[in-house]
Amino acid sequence: MKKDKYKLLRRGVLYDLVGAATYFIPVVGPFLDIVWAPYAAKKMSEMYEGNTGKIASVIVFLEEILPFTDFIPTFTLMWLYTFVFAKADKAVQTIEVEVNE
Repeated sequence: MKKDKYKLLRRGVLYDLVGAATYFIPVVGPFLDIVWAPYAAKKMSEMYEGNTGKIASVIVFLEEILPFTDFIPTFTLMWLYTFVFAKADKAVQTIEVEVNE
């Protein structure tokens, strides 16, 4: 199943905004991060499969659980890595085929 990359971007920006919003709620915000961090990690692993998704889910968990790091847009950075930077690394591979007649 191929996921729509712009749908992933919209969801990622929304999750980044929710994660950042807890930073601005005094007193209660840090306690909301305890609930939000595992949920964000689960969503990250669902959005991006494979080893990169697993690594990103650990990173987003740590970013959300650690104090003063809620402003980092981890979901958006993962989208940029997946659809902008990682695509540039992939070179076109040509396979030569010999046909015997």
